[in-house]
Amino acid sequence: MTNTTLSLLARRLALPLAGLVMMAIPGAFAEERPVIMTTKASADEIREFCTNIADAARDQRYLLQKQELEKLQKDVDERIKTLEMRRAEYQDWLKRRNDFLKSTEKDLVDIYRKMKPDAAAAQLAELDPEIASAIVMKLPPRQSSTILGEMPADKAAALTRILVSATDPNTSKDPS
Repeated sequence: MTNTTLSLLARRLALPLAGLVMMAIPGAFAEERPVIMTTKASADEIREFCTNIADAARDQRYLLQKQELEKLQKDVDERIKTLEMRRAEYQDWLKRRNDFLKSTEKDLVDIYRKMKPDAAAAQLAELDPEIASAIVMKLPPRQSSTILGEMPADKAAALTRILVSATDPNTSKDPS
């Protein structure tokens, strides 16, 4: 091949080869977009723009706040519902407990009512004075006096002090 032939061949391949090279380079055929230059806005134009969008921005803030408040209200309502359920469970438990205590208290007083005074006195002397005085108070007065007469003097005096303070009108009814 001669130089002329080579040069002709090179020219024929040059254009397609240039196209392939251009396609391989990213953005080679991208359009250049003209940069739009804005004029300097005056302070009045800026103020007018801000004034025009202020209502829309305020409305959007209010909407977001309303949604947040609704979410918080829903959370509060759920917590109230849970607390109400727990309160109902607690009230049921408390009622069952109080019913049990009343039943037990009645049965306990009946046990001491049926006991002989000397046996009851010996057992009540060993109990906590507040519990013993509560039992003695629930017994008929004649039986209570007999039981207190059978107790050691110091124990009977302690129970009597508790009984008197319970009936004293000047004593506070507040347990604290």
